[in-house]
Amino acid sequence: MLAACLGLAWQVQGAGLPGGEPNLLPPEQAFRLSARALDARTLEVRYDITDGYYLYRDKLAFAVDPDAGAGKPELPAGIRKHDDFFGDVETYRGPIVVRLPLARGKPGQALALKVESQGCADAGICYPPTQQQVRLTLPQDGAPAGPIVEPARKKGLFD
Repeated sequence: MLAACLGLAWQVQGAGLPGGEPNLLPPEQAFRLSARALDARTLEVRYDITDGYYLYRDKLAFAVDPDAGAGKPELPAGIRKHDDFFGDVETYRGPIVVRLPLARGKPGQALALKVESQGCADAGICYPPTQQQVRLTLPQDGAPAGPIVEPARKKGLFD
């Protein structure tokens, strides 16, 4: 696994260069995260997974700061697969939506949702675990769901 992660860093750096290396996306682009607060008790997390990539179901983790009592995420069923890296697993492709209940969310409360995920490219390269964060404000009682928020884009070498 370590060799695959180290090889990934080299291949992502060399993506698009001559020599036949796969043109891999950075994890933030391969696994696009967005979230919104549906109400003071429920967050909705969405991943739009690019064709040719997949996320591991059991590698998704969610935390909320300050502690709003995040409950067990409501994950959709995944696709069963035998994986060379992790054995028998469930994976996601395409769009997925996860509901995250909050036991102590308060209307108008601002919070940071931290999400960790791990996935691979069909090219045979797995990414190391990726952590992303979005800032949300819980809607007032009776108000519509909050806006869809994406993580702040990290500046690249050439930005």
